[in-house]
Amino acid sequence: MKEIFLTFARYNREANQAIISILKELSHAEREKDRGSFYKSLSGLLVHILGGTRFLLGMFKAVVPHNAAAVQALAPLDKIVIPEGSLSETQWKQLEADVAAADDAFVNFVAALTDADMQAPVKLDWYNGNPPSVPLLFMLQQLTVHGTHHRGQISQILDELAIANDYSGINAAFLSM
Repeated sequence: MKEIFLTFARYNREANQAIISILKELSHAEREKDRGSFYKSLSGLLVHILGGTRFLLGMFKAVVPHNAAAVQALAPLDKIVIPEGSLSETQWKQLEADVAAADDAFVNFVAALTDADMQAPVKLDWYNGNPPSVPLLFMLQQLTVHGTHHRGQISQILDELAIANDYSGINAAFLSM
């Protein structure tokens, strides 16, 4: 089971880097332009992906306090500050670095997990307490889906702009990482 989630985490990292590579080629104004999505701009969508990753991974620290390697893998998240509003060029460069750090934390966290950790309950404060918790493996899957969903929104905007963006094409190179 762990290998499945490690593959998800590695894919997530690869897909984020592919999207960032495309977005880096756009002008700052093009990245910041309101595109009509809930998170406004292309940068706003990427910031949201980072924010979701940081939030969910941050929840997981409390789930595996006995696993020092897993907790340590999440330490880089403490240095990430989620920007608000339009980004400056400096904030864009920091966003690139922070997405890479969060993605590495995701991969390293999963690599440190045991099979028993995968079943550990993650307490939720949503769904009106029903259920009060779900297995960590479910939340790891939700983290992967969250990124995929919002990268799909970015892809759709890039399609409208006629910008090639086959970030989701079948690229198996990351499997050997």
